[in-house]
Amino acid sequence: MPAKVQRRQFPAAYRLRILREADACTKRGALGALLRREGLYSSHLVHWRRQREQGELVAGRARKRGPVPTPVDPRVKQLEVENRRLQRKLARAETIITLQKKVAEILGIPLKPLDIDEID
Repeated sequence: MPAKVQRRQFPAAYRLRILREADACTKRGALGALLRREGLYSSHLVHWRRQREQGELVAGRARKRGPVPTPVDPRVKQLEVENRRLQRKLARAETIITLQKKVAEILGIPLKPLDIDEID
């Protein structure tokens, strides 16, 4: 069973070089000779030219693949920051209450139980 053939990948610098060479081809048959020499199809040039026009064909900058991330609403981000701040504040308050209970127990100070209705 033959091995699976991998799709060829062309670096941006290579594509730009080939496009420059293709643009410089003025003699009849020169473009065809370039494509044969490099083992390319004319559709490659069409696609690469379109990428160059749209600014996607820049050496060193690859286009990200996959789904586009949804932008986070500024209000949601603000609420998440506020939520984290309040959670830290709550954790600190719970630590202080636990410490107060231990100190009261050590000193023998009776604490009356707190009803949930009294909090509101």
